[in-house]
Amino acid sequence: MDYGALAIIPPLVVIVLAIIWRSSFEALLVGCIVGFIIIGIHTQTNFFTGFVDTLYKVMEDESTVWVILVCGLYGSLIGLVVRSGGALKFGEVMLTKIKTKRAALLGTWGLGLFIFLDDYLSALTVGITMKKITDHFKVPREYLAYIVNTTAPPWSVIFPISTWTIFIGGIMVKSNMALQGEEVKIYLNVIPFVAYGWVSVLLIPLVIMGVIPIFGKMKSAVLRAEETGATIPEGRKLSSVKLEIFEGEKKQKAIYFILPLISTLAATFFFEIDALKGIMVGVAFTFIYYLIIRIATFTQLSETIFLGFNSMVFALALVVISYVLKEVGDQMGLTQYVINGVKPIVSRELLPMVIFVSISLISFTTGSSWGVYAVVIPIVIPLAQSLDSNVMMNIGAVVSAGVFGANACFYSDATILTSQSCETNNLDHALSQLPFALLAFLISALVYLGMGFIF
Repeated sequence: MDYGALAIIPPLVVIVLAIIWRSSFEALLVGCIVGFIIIGIHTQTNFFTGFVDTLYKVMEDESTVWVILVCGLYGSLIGLVVRSGGALKFGEVMLTKIKTKRAALLGTWGLGLFIFLDDYLSALTVGITMKKITDHFKVPREYLAYIVNTTAPPWSVIFPISTWTIFIGGIMVKSNMALQGEEVKIYLNVIPFVAYGWVSVLLIPLVIMGVIPIFGKMKSAVLRAEETGATIPEGRKLSSVKLEIFEGEKKQKAIYFILPLISTLAATFFFEIDALKGIMVGVAFTFIYYLIIRIATFTQLSETIFLGFNSMVFALALVVISYVLKEVGDQMGLTQYVINGVKPIVSRELLPMVIFVSISLISFTTGSSWGVYAVVIPIVIPLAQSLDSNVMMNIGAVVSAGVFGANACFYSDATILTSQSCETNNLDHALSQLPFALLAFLISALVYLGMGFIF
């Protein structure tokens, strides 16, 4: 059934309510309900039944299970390294090396570039590691979260080996752009055309160095932190489970943080960039390692795994309800509506920019990146071929659009997980980061306009 412009109403409701209420979950829930009411009126079905059935569908989907397990186990790993005192000691060691605020910010960016395998791992690890250091230099958590979030997804689509590149390469294989097993090889041809990824990552040091001035809500946050020392607005800290360091005679060491991280990265590599297998091995290794060197008892370590997992529940609830919103958009034909709307203005030269702008709108309003890739890339490939436009360039435009959505959307998983690791409210993070994401968006749109005439 064709819902036309009505398909845009649910995500718009979410955005407006999120800004008014300064809370994401309630806004997402209302937006989903509005969508199901519209669907119910058109199909003459009960909206509540539609909501419950879709929730079941989302929860039964293997990608949802994957996200819950990966994020929850990342929470378990973080819980272990925090309670071991390793994360704290690592921060203290870093503080002895980092002498200035600018060095702390560049160090955050550099650590994000180092953890390239997965954006979830990057967002959670960098935030939890660097917040003590940036707090020392009175850096507001909003600024820290901007660097963490703007490094994690964009770098994951630039570096040739990551969970993102493997996923996108797999879609290209299914679309007959490459043979099975050549996902990484075919994706190498897309990397030069991922404009938003390159622009957003390279803007970070320019902001840190003062070449690009800080403005908007971020400037207010910086002034607040410098004048009052409050790195988090009063009453705005994201609630989370408190994890106290294990009591014992063991001296805290940075190696307690470094080895678990290396084991997780190595295992993820070993299992062909499988983040779930990687984090499972990482948690198991950390548990056994801590048990052998007697950092804590078997019971304490077991409890910490569940406490760490539990610390991710609110973030996971937001991710799941955002998936429900994405399903609402799919049922109402949001993607097809937008694509059909831009077809009349498409030419060979304008195609990359039009794809980037239109798909960015979808990704921003739904909070979906991988879901958008799965739907849009198979459509864009024959569209580009029919117009004799560079296929890899147009796939790069789709990839860029998904990354923009991950950065800019108030309720994307990247925004939520970054807020969780930096212990700041996700709306404060999203609103302060948005102007910088829009700047990168504008520059990228101009880049794609130029690319359309050059390639």
